Amino acid sequence: MASPLTTDGAPSRRWLIAIVGPKLTRRFVQLVVGLALFGIGIGLILQSDLGAPAWDVLHTGLAERLGLTVGSWTVIVSFIVLILWVPLREPFGIGTLANGLLIGPGVDITLNLVPNPDSLVGDIALLVGGIVLVGLASGMYIGAGLGPGPRDGLMTGLAKRGISIRRARTYVELGALAVGVALGGEFGWGTLAFALGIGPVVQFFLPKWTVRI
Repeated sequence: MASPLTTDGAPSRRWLIAIVGPKLTRRFVQLVVGLALFGIGIGLILQSDLGAPAWDVLHTGLAERLGLTVGSWTVIVSFIVLILWVPLREPFGIGTLANGLLIGPGVDITLNLVPNPDSLVGDIALLVGGIVLVGLASGMYIGAGLGPGPRDGLMTGLAKRGISIRRARTYVELGALAVGVALGGEFGWGTLAFALGIGPVVQFFLPKWTVRI
């Protein structure tokens, strides 16, 4: 992977993360599988009808108000966010583009194939399973080291301009959530469960899937 620093320690001006290094085949397969599982996990959470993650509150709100599928809006919003990377000069990679393209179809396929449970126990099972799957998938695609997702890069790009990563993530997530709620997106206690649970799950899986290059 291209280094973010030049040999003299100054910030690199490269805007594209190079697709080089050992274990490239494994990293690419891990990336694609991780993104597919991420989309499935989000679809499971949405089918629980208990509340969506912050960005997916936005996606479901857009789908409700403007038409198209939730997965289609997942893709569209990803590339809108990528445009915001331009002034931030955040380097991207094939993983960034794959993230924008692959997660949305996974969401739509899952929503079409997995029925809504007819009990609260079934709803909770889908929610918990979805959170675990998204955490596993995040560890896989991040650990592949082929570029951050569009939303991840927006947060890190803001952090490089003096905002702490914690605050940058909070501001971006709350902004997406607020717009999504205003549009009538799927907000509920599952939204809170995801916000509280996803960090520890990613922390558990990421070291196991990080490819040393």
